[in-house]
Amino acid sequence: MIAAARARARGEGAVGVPSPARRALPIAAGVVFLAASLLVGLAIGPVNIGIGAIAVSIASNIPFLGVHSHLSPTDNAVLWQLRAPRVALGALVGGMLALAGASYQGVFRNPLADPYLLGIGAGAGLGATLAIAYGHNSVQSYDLIPLAAFIGASAAVVGAYLLGRSGGSTAATLILAGVTVAAFLTAVQTFVQQQHTQSLEAVYSWILGSLDTAGWHDVALVAPYIVVSSVVIVLFRRSLDVLSVGDEEAASLGLDVGRTRLVIVVFATVGTAAAVAFSGLIGFVGIIVPHAIRLVLGPSYRLIVPLSLLLGGGFLVLCDVIARSVVAPAELPIGVVTAFFGAPFFAIVLRTSRSFRS
Repeated sequence: MIAAARARARGEGAVGVPSPARRALPIAAGVVFLAASLLVGLAIGPVNIGIGAIAVSIASNIPFLGVHSHLSPTDNAVLWQLRAPRVALGALVGGMLALAGASYQGVFRNPLADPYLLGIGAGAGLGATLAIAYGHNSVQSYDLIPLAAFIGASAAVVGAYLLGRSGGSTAATLILAGVTVAAFLTAVQTFVQQQHTQSLEAVYSWILGSLDTAGWHDVALVAPYIVVSSVVIVLFRRSLDVLSVGDEEAASLGLDVGRTRLVIVVFATVGTAAAVAFSGLIGFVGIIVPHAIRLVLGPSYRLIVPLSLLLGGGFLVLCDVIARSVVAPAELPIGVVTAFFGAPFFAIVLRTSRSFRS
């Protein structure tokens, strides 16, 4: 096992670790899928804007090309002020949730792990609920609910990590600590909701997730957290391969298991907290995307990590297209759409997860 792990860490002939040439094709396909999803997200809506017109409009915003867009002022505003920020936020959030899910699955060696494993969802939900219930007139402030959700999510994971560290800081104790913290925070959130029943509709609307109010302001706020977190996690993808053989074996290979797990969890947490702060608690993306990649292409995180980022972004953009098209002019919560795909897939994961456990 140790020999296989050494080979996997180097990428030299390990089973399930494709060569650089074989990794290039799936990643290129992922880039094409993301680009196609972005174009679909920009094109589909109440106002019909053709893909060709979108491509010309994009080119017209690139300096020195000399291309001029023929879109009317109204269509141009719809494209760049309404659809583009929504699509951009969807790609960022979806990519981060899938990437965080892949990271947690690698760190905790469990294909059922998702980005909310350590209490991010419960903490963000409590933060948003407190902002809605007690914010009163201030709740209309643009950044109050996302800020409260971000703080709540981050505090939940810090609490789970400190609790898990007291029990040895192993993968199992961290998972148990996350479950404990999530249960406690969910109980507090339920209590607050019962005391402020007039806010239930707003709370549930946030929990189910939505991108309908997305603007460039949201994208500008969330992008730095997600970009930095994504870069760090991608750089640690080799360490995730080593961690997959177990803590003792990974330590024998010279990996600082505790430090590596902390770094990955911290950046996955920061990115996920920023994502859910602006989108709500969108479920299943962190399980569906990385596990589907694992089923098709194997267990190497050198493929799972970058592909999760690409396919997760495209997947959520397409889910958002469905959410705003199925019952138009009304919209479905995007969390309902991801759950529609995620629940059946979760059943498949439950049946196949044993084959991926050590």
